[in-house]
Amino acid sequence: MESYILDWANLLLRWLHVITAIAWVGSSFYFVFLDSSLTPPQDEDLKKQGVSGELWAVHGGGFYHPVKFAVSPPKLPDHLHWFYWESYTTWLSGFALLTVSYLWNANIYLVDPSNPHALHPHAAIAAALAFLVVFWLLYDGICRIFGQRERGDAIVGALVLVLVCFAAWLACQIFPGQAAFLLMGAMLATSMSANVFFWIIPGQRTVVKDLKEGRPVDPIHGKRGKQRSVHNTYFTLPVLFAMLSNHYGWLHSHAQNWLVLILMMFAGAAIRQFFVMRHGFKLGRNAHPWPYALAGVMVLVATAVWLKPIPKAAAAVASTAPAATPAAGAPAAATPDVPGYEAMAPLFTQHCVVCHSAATLAQKNVKLDAPDEVKLHAAQIYQQVVVLRKMPFGNPGALSDAERDLVKRWYEGGAPIK
Repeated sequence: MESYILDWANLLLRWLHVITAIAWVGSSFYFVFLDSSLTPPQDEDLKKQGVSGELWAVHGGGFYHPVKFAVSPPKLPDHLHWFYWESYTTWLSGFALLTVSYLWNANIYLVDPSNPHALHPHAAIAAALAFLVVFWLLYDGICRIFGQRERGDAIVGALVLVLVCFAAWLACQIFPGQAAFLLMGAMLATSMSANVFFWIIPGQRTVVKDLKEGRPVDPIHGKRGKQRSVHNTYFTLPVLFAMLSNHYGWLHSHAQNWLVLILMMFAGAAIRQFFVMRHGFKLGRNAHPWPYALAGVMVLVATAVWLKPIPKAAAAVASTAPAATPAAGAPAAATPDVPGYEAMAPLFTQHCVVCHSAATLAQKNVKLDAPDEVKLHAAQIYQQVVVLRKMPFGNPGALSDAERDLVKRWYEGGAPIK
């Protein structure tokens, strides 16, 4: 029953998390586009009101005319929309999903049994939470100390890049690859939401309060909010990659998975930079940003080439080729080189039947607690365990290379169950 309840919680939280993330990312992308696309106002009345930029747009059958004030409007409107619940709900639902999926079963998902230095499950939970908190404190400190200096944006960018690279390496040393990738995404997403909670919204509230009480508005609040908002937009694509990566075992199970993670995040940030700058280019404000897109695509291509499977030598293939195929309709039989079901059963019992059996929810209707069921799903087992290296789900590092080779020899030998 606990597994059934957790599956429902996982489904509903994931659904909520995706919906709110779409809303948050969408509004973030829109306002970055808006800032990059504003043109100086032509109307004298708008200039007198302190409008610094305007945009005419058409969408959904209507015309829109958003304007941006240099610091604040001359009069605060009665109805003011605040953009923050998209961020807060995304983080809250994401953290709840992390708790249900990973922290609740830390011994399975946060601990790699093949690592001789693996943490105790409780220590792994503490380390996972520390990643979220410590990264934010260090990142925030960098922004506070260097953000307002001359060339501060470049200094902050370089230091945050170093910090992210170190965090990626450290996460991959402590946690199984799948958990490390996910935690890196959660770490950056936590900082994004913390930027909204601790800087962007408080600054906006201060500006609104000053306007209501007739005090002059300090432009520093707008500058700080814009700085953190820009950081958030560069974090977005790396976060989305990290969240999607758990579906592709060959990414996070690589021996240099930390470098794979860094390269993919860098590619995402570079491509995002292209989209941020291209609107300004159209208005003649900067050079064409194509080098950023090219750099991102080249990193993606280089990473794909680097990770491609290495073809076996012909001799190696010949030496591992299965014996002559049995006559049509005859069941495959175990041989000294081909393990039989008796050799495979302990592996299925230890790693698979917790999710795939008649006594459980049988994920994807795959049952691996009986020989006939194993035979029926032999191709799926081979694909998920050997080719994609995705299983056991949530902690593929729990399966050693020797065990994967056992599955490989069993399947390529005809998947015997006798």
